[in-house]
Amino acid sequence: MKAEPVAAASAAPPVSVQLPVERWSGGRSAPAEDAVAEEMPVALVYHDVPHVVMLATPADLEDYAVGFTLSEGLVEGVDEIRGVSVTHGAGVADVHVSVAWERFTALLQRRRNLAGRTGCGLCGAETAADAIRETAPVPPGMSVSVAQLHEAIEALKGRQPLNARTGSVHAAAWVVPDRGIQVVREDVGRHNALDKTIGALARAGADFAAGYMLVTSRASYEMVQKCATVGIPMLAALSAPTAFAVRLAQRAGMTLVAFARSDRHVVYAHPQRLT
Repeated sequence: MKAEPVAAASAAPPVSVQLPVERWSGGRSAPAEDAVAEEMPVALVYHDVPHVVMLATPADLEDYAVGFTLSEGLVEGVDEIRGVSVTHGAGVADVHVSVAWERFTALLQRRRNLAGRTGCGLCGAETAADAIRETAPVPPGMSVSVAQLHEAIEALKGRQPLNARTGSVHAAAWVVPDRGIQVVREDVGRHNALDKTIGALARAGADFAAGYMLVTSRASYEMVQKCATVGIPMLAALSAPTAFAVRLAQRAGMTLVAFARSDRHVVYAHPQRLT
């Protein structure tokens, strides 16, 4: 993959802002300021053809574009992504992605060109067949001890600076057994945070079978689908799974952990990777 320059149309916007508020506590109200997370429309454009507009935190957008392109199966590998550039405008960002020509031809056949909400997962798919995309089985991958999993869950609390300020964003963390958390990305959308982390790993040439993903959100179908698409063998979520997600994890051979806390968790599929 070629270097991804960031276009210099304007500086990247802040990821949070201070806003005046009236803070009520103990029966009294007083003026104050509060840190609020930013979100803005982010357009993903492939070879000058608009594909989808998502609401996202305006940070790590190169990572986001690479991760989205991989996790949505628009290419088969990071080597088919030829370049990424970001242009910031007034309250919007355009991310231009170039891919191998044969992939772009196929992409035109499934062009979304639809707006995606912050919390949307499959909202851009045009048909049920597009949305329910089966994945290849994940590789056997790593194994991790229960103690290491719980250590990573506890450590993640201190690796979310934007959420510490605003209390409104998700995080996705890449964890490698015996090494702990290696990469964290935050975003107002859980799918965006996951895509940003996947993209950061792909750009660094990481081995997706060597670790697992830890997310602060629920384990919904598309979160499992994105991980399985790139070959991540285990997903651990702080919140609940859906039955749809559990069935996909079972078919893909993925270990799925939910309700993950520093002292407890529930395994819903393929517990063999937890020792």
